[in-house]
Amino acid sequence: MKYLETLQLKKRLFLLFGFITVGLVILGLIGTVNLKRMKTQVDGLYFGSLVPVTELNNILYIYNASLSPTVYKAKYGLVSNDDVKSQIIVSLSQIKKIWNKYKRQYKTTEEMPYINYTSSEINHVNEYFYKVMLASKKNIDLRKLNISLLEKKVEHISLVVKKLLNYETDVAKMNRNEFRKNYLSTMKTETVLLILIILAILIVTYNIFQSIQKENKKLEFMAKKLQAANKKLESASYTDSLTGLFNRRYFNYIYDREVKRAKRAKKYISFMMIDIDYFKQYNDTYGHIAGDNTLKQVALSIRECFRRPSDFVFRLGGEEFGVLLFGVDEHNSAKLAKELCAKVKAKNIEHKNSKVADIVTVSVGVISCVADESLDEEILIKKADDMLYKAKENGRDQCVITTDVNNFHMTLNHSTSVA
Repeated sequence: MKYLETLQLKKRLFLLFGFITVGLVILGLIGTVNLKRMKTQVDGLYFGSLVPVTELNNILYIYNASLSPTVYKAKYGLVSNDDVKSQIIVSLSQIKKIWNKYKRQYKTTEEMPYINYTSSEINHVNEYFYKVMLASKKNIDLRKLNISLLEKKVEHISLVVKKLLNYETDVAKMNRNEFRKNYLSTMKTETVLLILIILAILIVTYNIFQSIQKENKKLEFMAKKLQAANKKLESASYTDSLTGLFNRRYFNYIYDREVKRAKRAKKYISFMMIDIDYFKQYNDTYGHIAGDNTLKQVALSIRECFRRPSDFVFRLGGEEFGVLLFGVDEHNSAKLAKELCAKVKAKNIEHKNSKVADIVTVSVGVISCVADESLDEEILIKKADDMLYKAKENGRDQCVITTDVNNFHMTLNHSTSVA
């Protein structure tokens, strides 16, 4: 309020300013011409943004129109082994060149995890074609090739690349719309400002103008500091200060969203509840500072096991953690839970008063199921908690998983223990 009051006070001063109104009109005309030039560049920028789309389409074309037909022809003896080898070498070289060119373009931080994932998937699929190429080079009978495996790999990489392609298309459209909005907004703003400046030029002095500029800079500086502080506060509100994981508040926000997303897609959703075995005894033996360090080490192990962008890891409270997985079936969920148990034990954190082992261990309860409209959101949490309790009953240092979501009590016939 102090700065605003100062500005209002200075605006009451009536001093003639020495600039000529005609000069401002000329300046406005120059600005209008430049804005029209900017408009002509909008479509150029839009089509420039579609370059990555063309590159991704070329990669899909090579997989579906070159590599896949070549393997089909080899399967049915329509081409020689030498032709198969040369065609695969050329096609894989083209894919590598196009993909490297695509990755060299500007990418945001948010894009990088999926681009890295796509890159690894391309390499994985390309390994299949390299093996076919090597087989042709050794004159192995290619009629024994597994066509279903080929179709599975080509379909998978097509889905992965198409997801990236759709994202690039949406970004290009968004940029174009943003440029058009900025153009119209700038034109209106310039017209209004020009009229206001012409009217105000006779009553504003140069000194007042300089003073206002200084005050505006102070306000902008304060606004930026406030914005930065708000961002830090927002981040802190969703993050556990000790472990760096998402906190219970963020879990409450993200849980409903992910369950609804799984229902729409009718995909697997898995939820894990993780508890450090005999942690109260650990704190009583080694103290709370050591306990905090152990919580950090366990949190680090959990982060190392769940690295996908769609994996959400939480500290739910005390020594209890949660993991929410999208698109991971019960087999892989159990495998990941088992890896987590092993990774925590590999830390070799001493716990001489544990009744399970002489090192820190964890127990894990898991529910994994395909989400549909009949799925009750609360049952996932209840089932995971039941499985965690069962893991503790069975001796701890293990995982118990269930796929049964029909009711809150039928778990024995559908649970799997992973020690």
